[in-house]
Amino acid sequence: MPGRRLWWRRRGALVEPPNRYSCAAVAAALLLFLLPAGCPVVGALNDTEPIVLEGKCLVVCDSSPSADGAITSSLGISVRSGSAKVAFSATRSTNHEPSEMSNRTMTIYFDQVLVNIGNHFDLASSIFVAPRKGIYSFSFHVVKVYNRQTIQVSLMQNGYPVISAFAGDQDVTREAASNGVLLLMEREDKVHLKLERGNLMGGWKYSTFSGFLVFPL
Repeated sequence: MPGRRLWWRRRGALVEPPNRYSCAAVAAALLLFLLPAGCPVVGALNDTEPIVLEGKCLVVCDSSPSADGAITSSLGISVRSGSAKVAFSATRSTNHEPSEMSNRTMTIYFDQVLVNIGNHFDLASSIFVAPRKGIYSFSFHVVKVYNRQTIQVSLMQNGYPVISAFAGDQDVTREAASNGVLLLMEREDKVHLKLERGNLMGGWKYSTFSGFLVFPL
């Protein structure tokens, strides 16, 4: 403001800042402005030395959590909360039953969850729902046993195939269709595995499906 000058405390004395402020200097001045009266500041406030607070001083910003797990302060600083951690891994502990082959969607179901941080993988439907926009990693390993038919497994995002894997060697007892991918997902996007070709009769045990949030956007 015209007619007013900015000062801050450095090494126990009030110092007038230079004409061109560095990022650290501006941050230091802002911190001193926000501190309540009586809060001591120890340590020099320059470009290299950290700000150290003593006593029971506390700077509280008016913050409100957003729906995607981030917290934005009144200063516009976005902080990721612990709820942003997302990971799941599911496995199949039993072989395929004939009743499960009547599934019209041909969704590959899993019956045991090993990890489900955030609870965004629904075991009953075997569908993962993204809690927020970000880059996600997915991998799958679907086993067929004593089956001479070639199987094709696709990873579906919102009903559309993204990647596929095949297993069709007739000379092996057990074989797996495996693949992995990084996906850009929006909030509430859905991912599941679909059997596009062949059948899993008598197989499927030890199959796995895993995913996690690499970083939010």
